[in-house]
Amino acid sequence: MKYTLSILVENQAGVLSKISGMFSRRGFNIDSLAVGTTNDPTVSRITVVTDGDEHIVEQIEKQLNKVIPVIKVKRLIDGEFISRELSLIKVHCPAAKRFEIIKIAELNHANVVDVSNTTITLEYCETSEKVTTLLDLLKPYGIREMVQTGIVAIEKGKTGLRV
Repeated sequence: MKYTLSILVENQAGVLSKISGMFSRRGFNIDSLAVGTTNDPTVSRITVVTDGDEHIVEQIEKQLNKVIPVIKVKRLIDGEFISRELSLIKVHCPAAKRFEIIKIAELNHANVVDVSNTTITLEYCETSEKVTTLLDLLKPYGIREMVQTGIVAIEKGKTGLRV
C-alpha cells in the first residue's frame, strides 16, 4: 500500500540528504519526493510517498522523528488530503494529428505549452491516476519525452501541519 507523509523540516542545507539517507540506510523505498518552502521561509515541507505495510510506515515515522532538522511528521490519510503532480509531456504530432491531440488535451484540462512541426508539449497538473489516464491516451501518438514532479499534498479543510 502507498502512504503519503508530510514532513516539516528546518530550511537549511543538507536536510534533504539526511532524510533520503535515512530511507536508504533502512532499506525503505521512496516512490515520490517533493520539497519546497512553506509560508515560513525558515521551514520547508517534504512530501514523501512510500510503499509498505503499516509496520514499515510506523518505523519510517519513528526514524524520521529522530532526524535532528525534522520538526514534525504526519501521515496523511486517504480521502483527507489533496495531492497533485505536474507533468510536461512531449508528444509526436504530425500536422494531420494535431487537432486530435489538442482535443485530448482540452478534454483532460491539459495546457498546450509548445508546438513545433513534429511535436506538441502539454503541461498537466493533476492526481497520479489522472496523469496515468492522459498518458494512456497519448501513447498511441508516441510520447517523445516526459518529466514529472514529485507529488505534493495538503490536508483538506482547516486541519493541517503547522509549526
